[in-house]
Amino acid sequence: MSDSLPGAVLFACTMNAIRSPMAEGIMKRHHGTRVFVDSVGVRKGELDPFVIAVMDEVGIDVSGHRPKTFEELEDGSFDVVVSLSPEAQHSAVEMTRTMACDVLFWNTFDPAIVEGTREMRLDAYRQVRDELTRRILDTFPPVRLPAG
Repeated sequence: MSDSLPGAVLFACTMNAIRSPMAEGIMKRHHGTRVFVDSVGVRKGELDPFVIAVMDEVGIDVSGHRPKTFEELEDGSFDVVVSLSPEAQHSAVEMTRTMACDVLFWNTFDPAIVEGTREMRLDAYRQVRDELTRRILDTFPPVRLPAG
């Protein structure tokens, strides 16, 4: 990406319940006033309570997120679509048939498949949250004001 931020970014995963809501929340925290941000899933799921918990740990409230599908998108124009699962990548590429947008594929681990104690499961979600934060800040770096 160049130094300028895109005007609108869409994050997509399989059910818009874990990875894409995390990415949407992180992107909004860092660029919400400068970039329109949304998220979708190939299929609609239910927001995962572990997502609310691990995002709350870093001060991002996603409890109001309502999962939606590509068909339910209200704004169909995005500069960049970031797909976080192979299923979403297919739908993101389909969008390029009707919209001029860049598609990025960040194949992101699905923490919902981790079994074990609550703490072990939360750790898997934290790893995904932290990885998404790194990728978002690397790809869409915050605008630094010149020191003066």
